[in-house]
Amino acid sequence: MPPIDRTARINGLGLHYVEWGRPDGPAVVLLHGITGHARVWDTLAARLEDRYRVLALDQRGHGDSDVPEDADYRISTMAEDLEGFAKTLGLSRFDLLGHSMGGRVAIAYAAEHLARLRRLVIVDIGPDINPAGLKRVREMMANAPERIESEEWAYDYVRRVHPLYDPAELRHRIHHGLKPLPDGSFAWKYSKGLRDMMREGRRDPIDLWPALGRIPRPTLLVRGAESDILSPEVAKKMIKALPAGRLVEVPDAAHTVPGDRPEEFAQVVRSFLEA
Repeated sequence: MPPIDRTARINGLGLHYVEWGRPDGPAVVLLHGITGHARVWDTLAARLEDRYRVLALDQRGHGDSDVPEDADYRISTMAEDLEGFAKTLGLSRFDLLGHSMGGRVAIAYAAEHLARLRRLVIVDIGPDINPAGLKRVREMMANAPERIESEEWAYDYVRRVHPLYDPAELRHRIHHGLKPLPDGSFAWKYSKGLRDMMREGRRDPIDLWPALGRIPRPTLLVRGAESDILSPEVAKKMIKALPAGRLVEVPDAAHTVPGDRPEEFAQVVRSFLEA
């Protein structure tokens, strides 16, 4: 089944989301990373839609969702958006999966809304981010031009930063992550406010370590074995902090685990959700 595009009005913003699968199935909500969008989850959704209602949200300032005028991209604010999303769609209980920035939002949300949470999947992110990886992402975003001449140029640009990304997955991500402009060029679908935040070295100082200890639900931490964002030491510390956490490392994957090894990642997630 092709995905269904929908929009919900949340906290004064139109937030776009994509839905796959069975309307009566257990809900799984997916949150992308800082330069991502809802369609990065297409492969995972295709592996879950026979049993689950899969909901991928374009978080504020990303994809086809509205850009906040105040450029508020704090983790706590996006967690409030997620709660508004759950209320609007009537999601009394759901599984939650977040990658990178979306993983930080998922941690913050889970600690405050246990009644809605069945299981949690955190993908290659933690309360502490490895400085080398953070520098790489900041430079990628800070140096990104405002106008892109072609999808092929954007593919080559992102490919240099994510060399392990599956080529077909990356082309799909780029195709859905660019907005055509009247002159034939393209713009990124994640907002300029996010790029400005990186250029200026600003970062939300939220401390998520205490939140981990308040999440007793089954939690899977997925780490790319080649990740420069989530160090092995921080991953192990997270598992100790989580009351019901376990760690899986995906070989030959870096930070973008869902794109680097899409089939392996989907298998890991489905096995966890069905355990």
